[in-house]
Amino acid sequence: MKKLFTLSALLLATVVFAQDEPKKLSISGSVDTYFQTYLTAPDNIEQSFGTSFANQTGFALGMANVIASYEGEKTGAVADLAFGTRGTQAAGDGPDLYINQLYAYWNVSESTTLTMGRFNTFLGYEVISPVANFNYSTSYLFSSGPFSHVGLKADFALSDDFSLMVAVMNPTDVNNNLVGGYALGAQVGYKGQFLNFYYDDNEILGLEIDYTGGFDLSDSFFLGINGAYQTMEDAGFYGAALYPQVAATDNFSVGLRGEFFGYHEKDVDDLPSVFATTLTASYTLENLIIKPEIRLDSWSNDMPYYKNSNMDMSENLAAFTLAAIYSF
Repeated sequence: MKKLFTLSALLLATVVFAQDEPKKLSISGSVDTYFQTYLTAPDNIEQSFGTSFANQTGFALGMANVIASYEGEKTGAVADLAFGTRGTQAAGDGPDLYINQLYAYWNVSESTTLTMGRFNTFLGYEVISPVANFNYSTSYLFSSGPFSHVGLKADFALSDDFSLMVAVMNPTDVNNNLVGGYALGAQVGYKGQFLNFYYDDNEILGLEIDYTGGFDLSDSFFLGINGAYQTMEDAGFYGAALYPQVAATDNFSVGLRGEFFGYHEKDVDDLPSVFATTLTASYTLENLIIKPEIRLDSWSNDMPYYKNSNMDMSENLAAFTLAAIYSF
C-alpha cells in the first residue's frame, strides 16, 4: 500500500509539473478528535448510540482527511483519502487507509458535468466529513442510508433554480460489483431543496426516497430538514429530522437536531423506534472548530443498539461530547 501511494504521488507530481500553464492542484482536508462520557451510564457499559461515528468513550480519534484535487479547463479529478476510525467505519471494517472519494469529471458544457468513480452519497442532510456537519455525532437517517457510491453520474443545471442529477452505480457502498445488477439514482433540486431517489434490486438497500433541504428564517436563524423512507421486500426504515440553528455571532452558533427514526418489518413487531435529541454549540477560532455537545436517545423498548447482547440495557442513553475539528 505504501509503495502504491508513493508511486501515485510521483505520477501526479510528474503530470502537474509537466504543464506549461500554472498549477491547479489544490490540497485540503481536516483532522478531528473528541472526548465522550456517558451521563446516564458508566463509560465502560457495552452500549452505544445506534448511529455511525463518535461512538467511543473517553478520548478518541475521528479521522485525518486529505483531499487532492486537480482542475483543468474542462476536466479534473479528486482523490479524497481518510485515515482513522471515522473513515474505516464509513467503509465497514477495513484498513486504516480509506478511499473516501476517487473520481474524474468532465464539464461537457456550462450546464452539464459527467463524473465517474467513487463519490459520497447525494442522499441525506449529513456527510462523512465532520467539517460540513453542524452536529458532531450523526443521525440515524444518515447512518442507515448509503455513505458512498461507485458509478457514473450526470449533473444538469437546468436553470438558476432547477438542477437534475441521474446516476447508474454499483449497489451502495460496493467498490466492485460482485452481487450482480446495478443501482439507479436521481436527484431533483429547486432553490436549495432536494428530492432524492435510490433503487437497487439486490436487497442491498432497495428503494429509498429522501428529502433534504432548509430555509433561512432570518439572518441568524436557519432550519434544516431531512426525511426519508426506505423499503426492501420485508423490511425498511423511515424517519424525519429537524435542524434549527442560531448564529449568535460570526464565530459562535448553537444548533439542535431532533430526530424520530423507526423500522418496518413484516415478521418482527418489536424493533425499536427512537427519538434522539442533540444540542450542539460551535465555536470557530481561525481554522479550529470546537463543538461541545449533549445527546439523549430514547428507545421505544429495551432493544437499543449495543455491543454485547449479554448486558442489561437501558431504554435511554445520554452523553456529553467535546470535539475538536481542524480544517485546512
